[in-house]
Amino acid sequence: MRVILFLSLAVATAIGAVIERSPIYLNKEVSSSAGPAVLQPYMSYSIEFCYFPDYAGNKSNPNQFSNQLLDNLAAIQGTKPYIRVGGNTQDYALYNASLEYAINGTIIPSKSEDYPYILYIGPSFFESYSTWPDTKFIHGYNLGKNGSDSLKSLLDTVPLVCKALQGGKLAYWELGNEPDLYKTSSQGIVRPANWTEQGYVDEWLSKSRKIRAALAKSCPEMAADENYKYIAPSFAGLRNSLDPVKTWEDGLDSDKNIALNSEHDYMGGATQPGVTLQGTLMNHTATVNNVNPFKNLSRVLAAKNLTTDIPLILGEHNSLYNEGAPGLSNAFGAALWGIDWNLYAASQGIQRQHMHQGTDYRYASWQPVQTEKTTLGTKPPYYGNIFVAEMVRGGSNVQIMNLPLSNETEAAYAAYVNGQLTRFAVVNLVEYNYTDSDPTATRPSVSYSFQLPSGIGSVSVQRLMANGSNSISGITWDGYSYNYELAGGKPVRLSNVTVGETARVDKDGVVNINVPYSSAVLLTVNHGGGSA
Repeated sequence: MRVILFLSLAVATAIGAVIERSPIYLNKEVSSSAGPAVLQPYMSYSIEFCYFPDYAGNKSNPNQFSNQLLDNLAAIQGTKPYIRVGGNTQDYALYNASLEYAINGTIIPSKSEDYPYILYIGPSFFESYSTWPDTKFIHGYNLGKNGSDSLKSLLDTVPLVCKALQGGKLAYWELGNEPDLYKTSSQGIVRPANWTEQGYVDEWLSKSRKIRAALAKSCPEMAADENYKYIAPSFAGLRNSLDPVKTWEDGLDSDKNIALNSEHDYMGGATQPGVTLQGTLMNHTATVNNVNPFKNLSRVLAAKNLTTDIPLILGEHNSLYNEGAPGLSNAFGAALWGIDWNLYAASQGIQRQHMHQGTDYRYASWQPVQTEKTTLGTKPPYYGNIFVAEMVRGGSNVQIMNLPLSNETEAAYAAYVNGQLTRFAVVNLVEYNYTDSDPTATRPSVSYSFQLPSGIGSVSVQRLMANGSNSISGITWDGYSYNYELAGGKPVRLSNVTVGETARVDKDGVVNINVPYSSAVLLTVNHGGGSA
């Protein structure tokens, strides 16, 4: 099979056929159809508040495995991932100064079996901010609990967390997780039915001002205008009980201290009927349909001059909410979904991603500690994170462009660094279940042809591979494994994987690349025979 793709607006294609039309060529320079420059580090994480000590460890026992995986990404994209410490449990957490360990949590199965609904944190919780060198954090304050004792508990943590984040560790603050669900959440309703956008804004402003006053006493430099910044509103979606546009209209940024417009999103629910690997995750159309409303939100807010110079990020996202589904969120197909999602989002104006993590979560990129449920180790989604970091490598001016294809089981992207074409990628999303396939048959693949701009001498090729979309192990990126059991998460080049692949650019500027089902390939261009 052969699919013709021109590096600009792609020729519409379908697997098994070539759809002819006049080609649209792309110059070496970036076009207006690319997204804005991503914020580095683009590939970042959100860690469930109560599980942060698992992921980071403490002063006496830092989690070196987690730190190594973060260092791997820093070596590629140039900056260590920013870590948002938040989630549902940030809005459950109360401070107990006499608690002798980091957390004391009680799981109530009727609320959730994956995290505690009753949660106390002690002074040692904040030690976890000291274990990952060269890492910046977003600390999530509790907005959900609304009594005077809860407010005192919040303010009592301010001196501890600000001192823990001194010395350049603070990225931003966050106040409240998904307040648009406070009136409706199955985990517990914490606001009355008549709580409005204005009520939320008034409360957010009141509490953020109290936090600033507390900072001024304990860490005065953090209360200065240039340093006191938030991500907000951290809504769960765009169609819940609070409208994000009205929230900004009602004065959310009255104090001019919101640095990033943060929203959350998932592809669906872990137990929703009809959720499948092919139809929900390995499906470019589903990804487009999930991302495009955020692009529309940005346009509306910009038209109303509500978020001028405030980039849009996803402060929390992953495959399937309720911590993912086994066989879906923890499979190699989810790694391919993560590539498609994160690159399409970058092409549509979402400028940073924080993929959510938690101990024993099915969608986690890695399991930080050994438990009765889950083995310590690197999980398939992490390999997709590595691919995304490679695609956005290049500093402060990297733009991603979507190359539209006609089939929902494939996606293609181009990356521009300082306005110049540098990389392009193809994600083959056709589900290939290797355990159900004939082991003697050749794995199906698709051949893509790219019409490159003039002056490109050669193309180097890196592949993300596994036995199939249902694999949970045996995954390699460019011949490397990041498995814990090999070298604690350090990249280890395997001897049984072909590496150093190049693709020839013919005299007409066309390069052909073969992409097996359920795999992804990244190609780096060498201008004039030199390195890009």
